[in-house]
This record gives sequence, structure tokens and C-alpha cells, in this order.
Amino acid sequence: METLLYVGGILFMLIGLGLSIGLHEIGHLLPAKLFGVRVGQYMIGFGPRIWSKRIGETEYGFKLLPLGGFISMSGMYPDSKGSGPAKGVFRTLIQDARSANDETIAEGAEERVFFRLPVWKRVIVMLGGPLMNLILAVVIFTVLVSGIGVQQGTTTIASVSQCVLPAGSTATECGADDPEAPAAEAGIKPGDVLVSLDGQPVSDFAEATSIVQASPGKTLDLVVLRDGAEKTLEITPVAAERKLTDASGRPVLDAKGEQVVKTVGYVGMGAQMGFVQQPLTAGPEMAADSVVRVASLIVTLPVKLWDIGASLVTGGERDPNGPLSVVGVGRLAGEVAATDAPILNRFSVLLGLLGSLNVALFVFNLIPLLPLDGGHIVVALWDGIKRAWAKLFRRPPPAPVDATKLVPLTVVVATLLIAMGALLLVADLFNPVNLLGG
Repeated sequence: METLLYVGGILFMLIGLGLSIGLHEIGHLLPAKLFGVRVGQYMIGFGPRIWSKRIGETEYGFKLLPLGGFISMSGMYPDSKGSGPAKGVFRTLIQDARSANDETIAEGAEERVFFRLPVWKRVIVMLGGPLMNLILAVVIFTVLVSGIGVQQGTTTIASVSQCVLPAGSTATECGADDPEAPAAEAGIKPGDVLVSLDGQPVSDFAEATSIVQASPGKTLDLVVLRDGAEKTLEITPVAAERKLTDASGRPVLDAKGEQVVKTVGYVGMGAQMGFVQQPLTAGPEMAADSVVRVASLIVTLPVKLWDIGASLVTGGERDPNGPLSVVGVGRLAGEVAATDAPILNRFSVLLGLLGSLNVALFVFNLIPLLPLDGGHIVVALWDGIKRAWAKLFRRPPPAPVDATKLVPLTVVVATLLIAMGALLLVADLFNPVNLLGG
């Protein structure tokens, strides 16, 4: 059974990745067709073709390796007629790129080419793919936090401490000198549902905790629901040193990474954990936070990759916040699916992984280097700047920017991407990230 669940987690992530890639390419395809560009192919994957079907002028299909996708637009770059001979040590690469580009320009459709579009339309076409991933991430995160909810303390009491123990104490029983906990003294029982505290309605345990921690020594009116009827109690929080946690029960850490200990009001009651639905704005906020984290990761990517290489050689523990290959993500998804936890908890983690994956696709594709979408956007913007400059000084319109001259840089970037993928693949196979403590 555990093996089936593990395989199921991997399949979930592979299907989600395929859907994400497919929607990314649709983000390019739809505006390209809307603006009249001839699109020859829409393919998911690379390598040998598995299946395809031609609809109109476009061939739609799947290829063997589900590691990406592409659409083949006519005339991504200006045709080679007016470009002149390629020069330099990379002239063969440049000429091959020009020849391949010329082959995409069908006879009779010379005007339906990408490079002839206005700058703003080219930007929309290239931005459409990453934006589709961002939209999908927002939808996933919204379903996750507003549909399913965030696991945190509910208003139902799960436990009541009988005494006040010092912060960090490992004792499991109360001593004779330990003071009685205010919750026990007030008569609170497991199963009670918090209604209001100090005259304020509470919708989750975090709200009640906030009131208690701010009220040491103050007697508060507490309304609970017990056996279908409301009951009013009086409770007086005592001042005690406590290790702080957030609404989901995770430790609150200081700048040094140590759990914060603070003197706060304490009553000694614990809540049942459950999924608490968040406002609809929480999904977009979660996506925005994820974008910032991924962007920060990319800025430090060379250092992260060096650390991964070092840990692969030494066998050291990987940084859980570092990059992963598709294999690493699939492996993690399988481990999550096979854990001994409620199905909804596992499904929530898998959804979060898929949302984070789409954020990574959004941010990574905006890196301003060819062959990534961000590189094509930069080329289009540079073309627009040249045209605006010529118009400002009343000069003839310049020739379209010939991005085939950047083929050497494109080859270097592609080589680095392949090398990065290979390093992450090997690391995820032989020294995987351990997020689950197994």
C-alpha cells in the first residue's frame, strides 16, 4: 500500500507538471494566434514524438521527455536575406540558427511572423507563458488556503493542563508545589468550544491566545459552548515564560534561529488542530510571498549550486530551501503521499508543492537571458528602444534586432542550464533533500 501511495504522489506531481507546462505554452499560443502569428507546432515535452495531430495550420502533440514544452512560431527572428554573412568563430551556429528560422516562414505567410509584431504584442506573447504559471499558482494557493484551509488551532479545546510548569520543562506530571493552571481552576474541560473571551468573539485559537498573552493578572469573562449550551466562566491568566508559537503551532524564531521565550499571560489549555479557511486574499498573498522567496533563491543560485555540489561529494545534509530537479520534486511528492497522516493533510502538502513549482516556473522563465522567455522580452524591448530613439531624432526606422547574433550567448546559457539540471538530478538521486525527517 505504501508503495502505491508513493507512486501515486509521483504521478500527481508529474500530471501537475504536465498541466503546468501545457498551460504555460497555451499562454504563448493564444496571444500569438490572436495577433495573427503562424504557429506550426504546440508540443509538450522534448525528444521523439509520441503522439500528434494537426488542427488547421498547427500540429499539437506530446514528446517523450516531459521536461518542458514549446510552440514553434513563424519568424521568431528577422529572415536572413538582409542580415549579411555571419562572422566570427560562432558563424556556423549563427548561420544554422538563421536557416532554421527561415524554414519556419511559410511561403505566402511572410507577414504573419513574430518579429514583425509591434513591441507590445511581442512582449505579451512572451509574457503570456510565465503569467499563466503565476495565475495557476494563485488558483492553487487560493484553493489550498481558502478552500481547504490552513491547519491551525481551532476553537475546540483538546487538553487542559492541571498545573503551570516552567518553560521548557519535560515533566509529564504535576508536582506538589506546582500552582494550578488557570484553565483547570476556571473549570474548562476538553471538548469545550470557545465562543468569546473578554467580550471579544473568537474564531480560532490564535485569537484567544493573543488575548490571553496580553492579559496576565487580569480576570477575563470566557464564554464556552458545552453540551449545546453556552456557559460563562471567569479565568485569570498568570504571568509565565513561554516558548512562542504561531497560529499553526510552529516555533517563532529570533534572528539567531532560536525559539523566542517571552513572559506572557498563560492559562494552560490546548486546542484541537484543524483546517481553518482563510480570506480569498490569502491565496494571492501566499503566491506573492513565494515569488519573493524564489527570486531570492535565484539571486543566490550559484552559491546554492556550489553547496549542493559540495554536499554531494561530502555526503553532508542538503539545504531544504535549495533548488530541486524534477526527480527531487517527484521523490518528495512520493514521500509526502506515503506518510502516515490524514489524506487531507497529504493532499494539502502536494498542492502546496505544485503551487510552488508554478511560481518557480514563473520566476525562472523571466530571467532576462535567451533562450528563456525573459530573454525574448529583453530583445523586443531593445528593438522598441531603438525604434523610439530613431523616431525621436527623425531617423529612418532601424532594421529589426537580429537576435541570432546572440546564439553564442544562448548556447552558453543553455549549456549552463543543462549542467545545473544534471547536478540537481544526480544530487536528488544520491543525496536527496530530507524534509520529512526520515
